[in-house]
Amino acid sequence: MECNEKVTYRKPMRLRILPVLSVCIFLGVWQICVGPADSNDWRVPSTLLSSPYDILSLMFDKLTNPAPDGAVLMEHAWTSMQEAFLGYVLALIVGLPLGLAMGWFTTVRGLVRPIFEIIRPIPPVAWIPLTIFWFGIGLPGKVFIIWLSGIVPCVINTYTGVRMTNPVHIQMARTYGASDWQIFTSICVPSALPMVFGALQIALAYCWVTLVAAELLAADKGLGYLITIGRMLGRTDLVMVGMVSVGIAGAIIGFIIDKIESRLLAGIRR
Repeated sequence: MECNEKVTYRKPMRLRILPVLSVCIFLGVWQICVGPADSNDWRVPSTLLSSPYDILSLMFDKLTNPAPDGAVLMEHAWTSMQEAFLGYVLALIVGLPLGLAMGWFTTVRGLVRPIFEIIRPIPPVAWIPLTIFWFGIGLPGKVFIIWLSGIVPCVINTYTGVRMTNPVHIQMARTYGASDWQIFTSICVPSALPMVFGALQIALAYCWVTLVAAELLAADKGLGYLITIGRMLGRTDLVMVGMVSVGIAGAIIGFIIDKIESRLLAGIRR
């Protein structure tokens, strides 16, 4: 008799409360440790570190107030997410097929790998001066920098996933008369999927970090630009609003990627 009932696991209440409790304790200690700008006691002056209350107040104010950087918070966030998304998607479109091809086809590996190994060690930020010459400080330039940072983990992880395919499975398929293309599509690609999903997460982190670095150096809008304006004005609250916004936006994107990955893996297991 088959049992089709879905078994669900619920975390104990203690494990669900602990993360919330740790965040509350962290924010409480942070708030206590920050004093006024002219503080002479053990507390940190607000000119060096803003309190969570000040950061939250400024975040709500920046939702409608464009001063002092010329744009509201959502404009900066949308600009950064748009740039990150375009660069990330282009990195996946180019990097994943290239990694699969390099892992299986010796001709592609021989042609592409030497060039890739030369470009790979160059930090994406090092390309910023040339990118400004080529594209300026607008959207195309930052998308290009983000694409460079994201394509490296896509190629490496996907290539490694194909090369880690069990040779026994490949030999068995050859024994039954499967062609190289059939082996590649039916055995190597599915075998590489765990590494591909890892590439999605790593590339996302690389793209997001590189985006902020690019906006810190050359931008006229975005969360990195907001941080730069805060630094120039000597306002730690504005700097930390940008930092917190970067963290929140990155967490949201990562959560979406996790959900997509879970659904795809569930479909594959079925």
